[in-house]
Amino acid sequence: MFNSVRTVMTFAADPSASARWWSELLGVPVKLDVGDTGAVYAWVEIGGVEVGFHPVDDERNPRGGSPVVYWGVDEVDRARERLLAAGCEHHRGPLTIEPGRRIAQLRDPFGTIVGIEGP
Repeated sequence: MFNSVRTVMTFAADPSASARWWSELLGVPVKLDVGDTGAVYAWVEIGGVEVGFHPVDDERNPRGGSPVVYWGVDEVDRARERLLAAGCEHHRGPLTIEPGRRIAQLRDPFGTIVGIEGP
């Protein structure tokens, strides 16, 4: 069910600037997406793992907050239901971030936010 670590999400006041800094340091391109609300999401990929930069949300995702590790899964809904049954709590999502790619976040019984990503 859990295949690999796919994405590590961090929270930044300026996701685009953060991604550009890492892009230059690592010598990899920046990928950008602008959401329906105008929020900018940016990421770089290195070694098959995305490092994402998500806009700060003082209520749920403060700047400097812990990164969120996203596990690659075969099916988001099935993995989410398994995690909820095992004692996790809903945090956000599921969200479709591009065709065929969905994410969700849950809080484990110890308070850690974890992400799952897949179709």
